[in-house]
Amino acid sequence: MLFFCVPIVEMYLLIEVGSHIGAALTVGLVMLTAVLGLALLRIQGLATLTRGLGRLQQGELPALEVAEGLMLAVAGALLITPGFLTDAIGFLLLIPAGRVRVAGNLARRFGPPEPFHTSDAARRSAAGHRPDVIEGEFVVREDQKDP
Repeated sequence: MLFFCVPIVEMYLLIEVGSHIGAALTVGLVMLTAVLGLALLRIQGLATLTRGLGRLQQGELPALEVAEGLMLAVAGALLITPGFLTDAIGFLLLIPAGRVRVAGNLARRFGPPEPFHTSDAARRSAAGHRPDVIEGEFVVREDQKDP
């Protein structure tokens, strides 16, 4: 239901603002917010990508960064959609503190239950806590025949 109300409110806001400041200024203001928002989106997106790659290099799953990236994608879609309400929501998603909070909630809700490690040391330490894993070496001897 809320999905269908947003375009109506959006159109109402555009008409009201346009009637007070004029159509040309309204269109200019919508375009200015889109350009400014996309510039901020680029900066925030590169910072999130850099953090995510750093976590991958450390052998960790960048769940928070992936969730933030999704939030930034939603913010970008909202910023290029003409309207003041969508621009306001898009700018709110561009604020790092708000985005991190929402992304953290998403990562906790949909992320893995245990930390993800890819390094050998992390795998060995995780395997050391499991009683059904036995580490060892073997040698195949050519002088013994198979029974």
